[in-house]
Amino acid sequence: MTSNTATTTPTAYYRFKPWNVGRIVIWGMFALLLIVAPHLFTSSLALTMLSQIGYLIIICLSYNMLLGQGGMLSFGHAVYTGLGSFIAIHAMNLASKGSLPIPLVLIPLVGGLAGMFFAILLGYVTTKKASTTFAMITLGVGELVAAMALMFPEFFGGEGGITTDRVYGTSFFGINFGPGIQVYYLIAVYCFVCTAAMFAFTGTPLGRMLNAVRDNPERAEFIGYNTQKVRYLAFIIAGFFAGIGGGLTAINFEIITAADSVSVIRSGGYLLFTFLGGATFFFGPIIGAVLLVLASVLLSELTKAWLLYLGLVFLFMVMYAPGGVASLIMMNLRVAKYGKLGRLWPSYLGLGGTALVALLGAACMVEMTYHLQLNAALGSEMTFMGATINAKGLTSWFGAAFVMLTGLGMFELCRRQFRHQWGQIQEQIEHEIKRGEAL
Repeated sequence: MTSNTATTTPTAYYRFKPWNVGRIVIWGMFALLLIVAPHLFTSSLALTMLSQIGYLIIICLSYNMLLGQGGMLSFGHAVYTGLGSFIAIHAMNLASKGSLPIPLVLIPLVGGLAGMFFAILLGYVTTKKASTTFAMITLGVGELVAAMALMFPEFFGGEGGITTDRVYGTSFFGINFGPGIQVYYLIAVYCFVCTAAMFAFTGTPLGRMLNAVRDNPERAEFIGYNTQKVRYLAFIIAGFFAGIGGGLTAINFEIITAADSVSVIRSGGYLLFTFLGGATFFFGPIIGAVLLVLASVLLSELTKAWLLYLGLVFLFMVMYAPGGVASLIMMNLRVAKYGKLGRLWPSYLGLGGTALVALLGAACMVEMTYHLQLNAALGSEMTFMGATINAKGLTSWFGAAFVMLTGLGMFELCRRQFRHQWGQIQEQIEHEIKRGEAL
């Protein structure tokens, strides 16, 4: 008896899926955004922020190579970014004196090689252990390098840091990288190339095995893989890209200080915003880099309590959206795929409006507290949201508390209604999926 079952071979579309049209469109839009961004936001502040976003995307993505792809919680990633910055800025100074024949466009690669070197040097010991032990070792390494910055002022420059001048040597095709716009486009080119390279890494055998080591290291060892070696190789690659980001930092600011480069606080910032962006998705750290710049540049200028607000945002994200902003986007894209997102807009408007009311009341009390503690010499009157209020007045505190509690109560009502509606939509989507599978 012969079988009539025909065997099928994979089509070229599926075999070469990384080159599908959708992915090409996304990368094309990313490149186009990098090109047109300085023409859409033309102020000097905006250009500075765009430059910072460019190299922070590289740094956050390199950190996510450890956290999101490898499950390695590091408290010392700034070590490789910072040391890459210092090596890069010393290389710039040598090049400006004629001692090192290297153009400015290659300085980020010098930083990358420096980050890789120190990752090779320190990573072998660091990756011997995983999980909590790995995190504690990285914390110790971070503190060690931060302490060494005070012991070797010749290299780290002491409290004043190391300065340089990025305009040296002959121009590169008529570009001397003096104007900020030229520096931005240099950062943008490295940002695009490094982002593409790190995305390509996720599809390599090493990248896939890194995910396996993250999810089930015992099974990975059982089938013959050395989990420590996998972590070590990923650590080295992450150090390379972190060093590139550090080299771009040196070019952008023309000054590097140990307090801002290799401190544990800086490592904590990379961790915090990578998590807020979404460590489980590749584009999550990109969102995190944007949020990092917005928080450190804009929010810090608006209020002295910006770290408090940032901590509260992190707390609520951990409690209600542990997947970060990227997870929220992907969940809503799934709903939109089945044509049900329009039903959620009224609920989203209700949640956003009531949350804003509660936030205004809470922020008013926070600002009054900060005013009484830090600006008591200026009197009790202060300005909040364009209105003059008395920070010592009972009416001001009662009004702020009333607004906050009212907003919280309304938010809770909207949240319950949204939760019920969201559950119904998810059940309908699952029903449609099962019906499609049955057909």
